[in-house]
Amino acid sequence: MAGIPWLLLGGIAAADLLLSWPRRRTISVDPVGEVFVGESFDIVLDVSPRAASMRGQLSWPDGLTGPSGFDLNSGSAKIQGRAVRRGNWVFSNLWLYWPSRLSLFEFVPKTAFALEVAVVPNIRRVQSGEISTTVQSRLFGVKENRAIGEGTEFHQLRDFVQGMDASSIDWKRSARHRSLVAKEVRAERNHHVIIALDNGYQMREEIAGLPKIDHAITAALATAWAAAIGGDLVGMYAYDAEPRLFLPPEPGRAAFTRLRSRTAELRYESRETNHTLAMTELNRRTPKRSLIIVFSDFIDTTSAELMVENIGVLAKRHLIVFVALRDPILEAQVRVTPADMDGVAETVSTGQLLQERRLVLERLHQLGVTIIDAEPGHISARLISTYLEIKAREMI
Repeated sequence: MAGIPWLLLGGIAAADLLLSWPRRRTISVDPVGEVFVGESFDIVLDVSPRAASMRGQLSWPDGLTGPSGFDLNSGSAKIQGRAVRRGNWVFSNLWLYWPSRLSLFEFVPKTAFALEVAVVPNIRRVQSGEISTTVQSRLFGVKENRAIGEGTEFHQLRDFVQGMDASSIDWKRSARHRSLVAKEVRAERNHHVIIALDNGYQMREEIAGLPKIDHAITAALATAWAAAIGGDLVGMYAYDAEPRLFLPPEPGRAAFTRLRSRTAELRYESRETNHTLAMTELNRRTPKRSLIIVFSDFIDTTSAELMVENIGVLAKRHLIVFVALRDPILEAQVRVTPADMDGVAETVSTGQLLQERRLVLERLHQLGVTIIDAEPGHISARLISTYLEIKAREMI
């Protein structure tokens, strides 16, 4: 008699299994395609046949983040993920969860799930046309924004009219024509713009949810597009413990396409940057005076010593713009009143780091280097504005 309850329970369990035995399920998923690093994307999938109270779980690759679980009650789901690293990332498996009819069991099959997501450098601002509009209005607008009238390259002669700069009068030709004529000049083109990307381990540090190198690549590509629209030749140089990549300056959109492709291939390195070797090699490869935009990072004045020294050598020959990424969390931390002694120590330490950072940037400024020190969201706009100002003032 004592075994009857167990037999009854066994019979119910067997009946539950027979009634709920899972049928083979088919999973279909919409292709995602390319995603810009730092942006969100949707994975839309359908499971057939569906089951009541079904849930799913994805194992996210290292370069993507998203929810660990999601509902599949309707047989379909839209899962929002975020791209946090460049590269080709593959989902290998999907786990499904649903209870049996009598909720005595839970089925947890692992299902093959082949989905690839390609995460590429972010060129959203280039695609929007914002940069093209800015450059064209600044350099090639109605008055061509000093692109005609205050440059150094002869363009044409025209009759002198009241209101024009008297220094533009060509007196020899005026005497020959017996009327005042002026020389019209325009801003020179075909300058060399080199984007130098420090890809050492310090550029792997995250700011605003992305590694510094990805923020740097986004701003670098935006500036490369601006320079291409502005008629200049754009090249790229990437380095860490040793020089890794040098693309000589080329004109036009083809150069931008090449830069975008090669920056997508840059790996996340864990080696310390050799600034001496990197800057020496860059100086050797750029015999013509160029605008060199350096994206780099440092911890303190000691670690920055060789970087400052070698950028100073480069600045004697080229026009240097140094781009530093400001961490908004550190900036905010020193403005918060600490609640205890641990907080005081942390605030003091952070304040010292920020002070040393300012000292390094000040030293670079004293060497004639143009400094752009801003949070990631403002770097691209600041850098493009600086480039246009340099171009308008004929500094290269």
